[in-house]
Amino acid sequence: MSTAIKPRHIGRNISRIRELRDMKQEALAIALGVSQQSVSNLEGSESVDDEKLARIAEALGVSTEAIKNFSEDAVFNIIGNTYNDDSSSIKNYNCTFNPLDKLLEVIEKNEKLYERLVEAEKEKVALLEKLLDDK
Repeated sequence: MSTAIKPRHIGRNISRIRELRDMKQEALAIALGVSQQSVSNLEGSESVDDEKLARIAEALGVSTEAIKNFSEDAVFNIIGNTYNDDSSSIKNYNCTFNPLDKLLEVIEKNEKLYERLVEAEKEKVALLEKLLDDK
């Protein structure tokens, strides 16, 4: 019995990543500039040359290492450990403030800023008039 590690099936990894990305073979084919049949053949092959793999990785939005080392067990493990179903708990998303009060505060701040701006412009005009009168 052989204990040699079986090489990963790169085509199958590409297929699973494409499916997880919710991408059809035709969309990947368009991104690569090949036919859908070529993508189908590619996904059936055990190995892919590095240049082509780099183009595929770019089209799928993953690294070449992610394709080479893809493992469905790892994906399900990550999902299982990070997914949290909060449907059983009751949440209260009520505001702790009145949004209209906040809106009025903002309007008052804008009015004060506008008044200060008008006052600064009046001071500029008065200074310029004084300078013109001195000449």
